[in-house]
Amino acid sequence: MYLSRIKLDTSRTGTMRGLASPSVFHGAIECADKERTRKLWRVDTLYGEQILLVISEDRIDLTSVAEQFGYDSSYESKIYDGLLERITNGSRWHFRLKANPTIQKYDENKGRGRVLAHITTEYQGEWLKKQAEKNGFSLKDEEWLVTGSRWYVFRKNRNRRDKVKMLAAVYEGVLTVTDAEAFRNALIKGIGREKAFGMGMLTVTRVMK
Repeated sequence: MYLSRIKLDTSRTGTMRGLASPSVFHGAIECADKERTRKLWRVDTLYGEQILLVISEDRIDLTSVAEQFGYDSSYESKIYDGLLERITNGSRWHFRLKANPTIQKYDENKGRGRVLAHITTEYQGEWLKKQAEKNGFSLKDEEWLVTGSRWYVFRKNRNRRDKVKMLAAVYEGVLTVTDAEAFRNALIKGIGREKAFGMGMLTVTRVMK
């Protein structure tokens, strides 16, 4: 596994389009990966800079993505397996997660389930607690919070008229690993829906004792 980073140039029109419409970054990353392997991505803010993070099974040549959205063709790529190996039961980690918290409700009129976004901080928090149980970690109420949320409305591609409406919530805090294997799987595969559009990537740094 690899973790790659591209510093984004927000003076570029294409970059600003990508920040407003996640399908732009999705398309560029997919085009860079000829094998179309599993990957996660997220746009983060670090020291005032916008950063594109990509987790992939193999090392991807992201030169074209960097040229399109960055300051130049350069990017960083590091082996991710070392961090995965340090995941153990009982270990504590600072975490950041950008996710699409939703619930599926049955629509009697349509005779099928309907996916709805959790729009309040309370229900967004409840969603993460349920995800924690399934993904090998636990949370203490006083050690984490929802730090932000926003709606994205965009087309999957320019040729389609139908739009995607997606809510993104950002979670930050400290977690404790309860099932190392399940937690590693969450780091690799992500959590929740809409991973193609920059949701679900969980990143961690070790809590220093």
